[in-house]
Amino acid sequence: MVYELSNPLTKTLITHLRDQKSDAIRFRHTIAELTKQLVYEALKEFSLIQKSIKTWQGEQSFGAIDEKNIVVATVLRAGMPMLGSAIELLPDAAAGFLAIKRDETTHKSVLYYDRLPECRDKTILLVDPMVATGGSICDAIELIKSRNPKKIVALNIIGSPEGLERVSKRYSDVDIYIAQIDERLNSDMFIIPGLGDAGDRSYNTPE
Repeated sequence: MVYELSNPLTKTLITHLRDQKSDAIRFRHTIAELTKQLVYEALKEFSLIQKSIKTWQGEQSFGAIDEKNIVVATVLRAGMPMLGSAIELLPDAAAGFLAIKRDETTHKSVLYYDRLPECRDKTILLVDPMVATGGSICDAIELIKSRNPKKIVALNIIGSPEGLERVSKRYSDVDIYIAQIDERLNSDMFIIPGLGDAGDRSYNTPE
């Protein structure tokens, strides 16, 4: 299922991202804030475990997310601000890294780096700002599935209807939480209206 956020604050932050006057620091900060909203939504029905902690009244148990059974995996480099934000919320979760580059001629994705921790029977939060054709996220999901996770949840900032449909049809068991579904892809397979290259804008990389 695809779940699009509808909060007016979410839409305001997306507008900030689209604004070319937003510098790299503000761009990364806005991505991080949107990621927190996505994590809140994705985990709102997550099961809790009882965690024993030392309080001012002594040892007590309270409900908490089992962070050690969560892996936050990102697609380098655009996903780094999202990963950092998610790990701030879930400091005991493990982090995983994939590097997937789109061939600008064929529009196909190529995996060239894989640093995932143990995924078996864990919930994987796959964070990546953009879903354009859906090729990169499909490749990432396919790789993660080979590691036998309990569940995969995708968290994205911007996506095209075409890319999201492709991912949903291929992986109907993967829930997608996204801040904004945009209008379409253009002939160059870029999201319209989109916000430009998220990696370049996050790190001031020359285009």
